[in-house]
Amino acid sequence: MMERIGKQARAASDLLRSMTSAVKDAALLEITGRLVAASALLRDANAKDLEAGRAKGLSGAMLDRLELNDKRIAAMADGLRAVAALPDPVGEILYQTVRPNGLRIAQIRQPIGVVGIIYESRPNVTADAAALCLKSGNACILRGGSEAIHSNVAIARVFVEGAVAAGVPEHAVQIVTTTDRAAVGELLKMDRYIDVIVPRGGKSLIARILDESRIPVVAHLDGICHTYVHADADLRMAMTIGLNAKLQRPGVCNAMETLLVHEAVAARFLPEMAEALRAGGCEIRGCANTQAIIECAPATEEDWATEYLDKILSIRVVASLEEAIEHINTYGSHHSDAIVTEGYAAAERFLDAVDSATVYVNASTRFTDGFEFGMGAEIGISTNKLHCRGPMALKELTTVKYVIRGSGQIRE
Repeated sequence: MMERIGKQARAASDLLRSMTSAVKDAALLEITGRLVAASALLRDANAKDLEAGRAKGLSGAMLDRLELNDKRIAAMADGLRAVAALPDPVGEILYQTVRPNGLRIAQIRQPIGVVGIIYESRPNVTADAAALCLKSGNACILRGGSEAIHSNVAIARVFVEGAVAAGVPEHAVQIVTTTDRAAVGELLKMDRYIDVIVPRGGKSLIARILDESRIPVVAHLDGICHTYVHADADLRMAMTIGLNAKLQRPGVCNAMETLLVHEAVAARFLPEMAEALRAGGCEIRGCANTQAIIECAPATEEDWATEYLDKILSIRVVASLEEAIEHINTYGSHHSDAIVTEGYAAAERFLDAVDSATVYVNASTRFTDGFEFGMGAEIGISTNKLHCRGPMALKELTTVKYVIRGSGQIRE
């Protein structure tokens, strides 16, 4: 089965490479209309996954990631419209020059080819990933988690029907319909057909993929995200940002997991912040200095390096901006980190020194998202430094080709 899927994807990618922007955009708009029209069907499929998830004892945060409601289906459709409206990166000339011998050399964006996406929980990834691959001229093979199998298959079916109706090759988007874990193992061996693997999921999934894959991997690792409240911060702003970063959707990768507070403002800031966190149902674990100010459980060394994906927050009081930066670079996952400060020098030092894919001044880490960054959607948040970093969208799904035009030149 996997061999057949791979061959079909490679054949489709050869056709997609030359497909016009007009056809791709028309397909995305056709799919958008079909997704909205199929809302009831998608919710029914999702209800089966939610029922199975509750029976398995999935946490509230994980069930939230899994849920498809009318608002999220509408947001999924909005994402596809946004992708359709974006400039097509394929064919963009990045660089061109004329050499002294008259050779004209240009570097041009091209599709990567076939993208394998292995992901868990969030069924909207099915539509987002397929849309981005289609627009960037790539065929894709989707393998979602067993917990969302009904939702993913339903979304993929609607997507493929709309794409084919608009003139896209039938196998441009394929979903692996089996939940057998052996399918992932086969997928990771298919270097003859697949050019890159993009995983989205927990530590065990990512570790397995990095260990087994014969194919280059753009890794989406932990989201151990921090917010640091500096000595000169507007504390009302810091509270608003911190509560949003932790509680708006605690089960996602850009949610805050550790709050760092400068010792100069900790006594004023933490009591009210803790009260608001507890009102939102959040458990607090703190360092010794935090425990001296508010009542909370002790934070362990393991807590600093944990992505909770739940209403749990670790808090550390630090003596300086440099100590906060050191903590983030030591324990963080290089995903998304923020500083709240009124000072230009502190902000610039933080932006320069924190080694993360996205760094913020006076804003919530929850904005690390392809749609929020104006990319229409995202296939994942890369914590790699090669080949891309941060939200992975259209441009990140391309490679380059050098095109050389001559008039009979030979090398002496």
